Amino acid sequence: MKVIATDKAPGAIGPYSQGFIVNGFVFTSGQIPVDPATGEAPEGIEAQAHQSCKNVGALLEAAGSGFDKVIKTTCFLADMGDFAAFNAVYAEYFTSKPARSCVAVKALPKGVLCEIEAIAEA
Repeated sequence: MKVIATDKAPGAIGPYSQGFIVNGFVFTSGQIPVDPATGEAPEGIEAQAHQSCKNVGALLEAAGSGFDKVIKTTCFLADMGDFAAFNAVYAEYFTSKPARSCVAVKALPKGVLCEIEAIAEA
């Protein structure tokens, strides 16, 4: 088991790791849309979806993987009314169309609008 750690994605804000590589698979923690350089989240669902995707991408890169090797994602939205806008951005990154679950939740950390976690081939 190998820990994934990169400063190109936000650091953990709790007792967890950014991700792990186990038996040839990458498991990322959920990535909220916090810019690792500023610690701030952009405004609006489109900008937040882009930042969450970039953060997932940084973890995949640190693990020696990439968007093309993603098998499954789980996406969390604060408002299912953002589903179409979120999907439009998500489709730009996850072009291989991995299996996915997408659910609305009551709230997300730091009051953000979306969060994405991924499982990929290492």
